Amino acid sequence: MIRDVTEGDFQDLVVERSRSVPVVVDFWAAWCGPCRTLGPLLEAAAGTREGKVDLAKVDVDGNQNLARSFGVQGIPAVKAFRDGAVVDEFVGAVPGSRVEAFFDGLAPSEAEELDTGDEASLRRALELEPGRADVAVALARLLLERGEPAEALALLENVSGSFQADGLAARIALEREPEPALQPAFAALDAGDRALALELLLEALRAADGRQDEVRRVLVGVLDELGVEDPLAREYRRRLATALY
Repeated sequence: MIRDVTEGDFQDLVVERSRSVPVVVDFWAAWCGPCRTLGPLLEAAAGTREGKVDLAKVDVDGNQNLARSFGVQGIPAVKAFRDGAVVDEFVGAVPGSRVEAFFDGLAPSEAEELDTGDEASLRRALELEPGRADVAVALARLLLERGEPAEALALLENVSGSFQADGLAARIALEREPEPALQPAFAALDAGDRALALELLLEALRAADGRQDEVRRVLVGVLDELGVEDPLAREYRRRLATALY
């Protein structure tokens, strides 16, 4: 979608809109020669990505406060918004190849466009992006529910830098040699009662004999899933740190 945007509708058509679809903003002016060169390239790129990336055109002469608020000092100035914030930008007329690459970096990939609510879509997404942690974790959980821990673990071993993947892998390892004290915690996790699960895991961590690190990894994975702003996560991060140190 391509449209002219002003100070009056920028919040709705750019900032809020970018929470569902990336929005590229072209700060331009009629008297600007490079703007006339770049504008058609931006419009062509947006046109071929209809529904995946929007293009908003802001005339700086009529929207000086808006341009000033985003630090526009030279035009054309192009800024990409996603989730309500600027995530990429450039200034000046650039070649068409650079414009295409800029839009490609914003448009969702085939894997991102898949509805990953079913196993077939999850497997296809992993074929396209083998190291994608959120998909690997979701598929591993499906496999665990179906009683296939070995395949679930194999998927998780291909993921790096994910606390959730690491935590789920640690749980699989712990369940291979069941610890009676951990079974209520895992049952609470499966039931969606994270508060009870965290409390039981913390108790198990204190009593763990030689398997403290695996229990800690399960705990950290749950906390990562809750997110940094979650009150429950904040409480148990503090308590975990106290228990460890």
